[in-house]
Amino acid sequence: MSHSCLPTRLPCGSRVLDLSRPHVMGILNVTPDSFSDGGSYTQRDKALRHAAAMVEAGATLIDVGGESTRPGARSVSPNEELERVAPVVAAIARELDVVISIDTSTPAVIRECGRLGAGLINDVRALRRDGALDAAADSAMAVCLMHMLGEPGNMQDNPSYGNVTAEVEQFLCERMEACRLAGISAERIVLDPGFGFAKNLDHNLVLFKHMDELHRLGRPLLVGVSRKTMIGQVLGRDVSQRLYGSLALAALAVAKGARIIRVHDVAETVDVVRMIAAVETAD
Repeated sequence: MSHSCLPTRLPCGSRVLDLSRPHVMGILNVTPDSFSDGGSYTQRDKALRHAAAMVEAGATLIDVGGESTRPGARSVSPNEELERVAPVVAAIARELDVVISIDTSTPAVIRECGRLGAGLINDVRALRRDGALDAAADSAMAVCLMHMLGEPGNMQDNPSYGNVTAEVEQFLCERMEACRLAGISAERIVLDPGFGFAKNLDHNLVLFKHMDELHRLGRPLLVGVSRKTMIGQVLGRDVSQRLYGSLALAALAVAKGARIIRVHDVAETVDVVRMIAAVETAD
């Protein structure tokens, strides 16, 4: 399937995202232990200011997360997660003109954040937690299904694939079918290959190279590789020195047809996306 055959409209609650062009999703972790910016935005007003700055820089989605999914991260209770994210989601919905994505696998968080104005469920577990499919189906939110094996605490223990791209495609196809059976229409679905989740460096590189094969599933792709370990492994850079590697992968993802790029460094990535768009739309 060519990029031009992919859908150009994504209903996100009360909003519709125009996917005829790629979008930048800004990361807003309201956690104390995320791998790159843990602890930076745990206060509501500080989180809101950062969200506003990302929107000003060109982000059209803000991804709010209250449970770290870095390798080895500890789990949090639904109440603790909700206490972290609900005030931030409510404040963004009230103050900013942006699609709010909620980075969660927790049914109670899905339901409450949908009520507060979130438009997209970004679930690293692809709605596999008990009750998550029903919570998503009862909402009007879009759903991002991500590939991951195991849990964040053990996903990197010894990941193994025969053909990583084919196995990711099969997993995502199965989760799309589970959504269909639960009453979630395909038009609401976005797919994430899950770079860095249950994958070693070789898996990540091969999957990225062949990412456009996932277009066969007929749904837009979301790619999140900002500051990730795969960049550090290739370039020998620590997490604070991975901007250029992140921008290179963002550009390559857009070239391969990704429609949403999830990043920490919004302004720089927006420049990349806009420059590519200027070339691609030239007469």
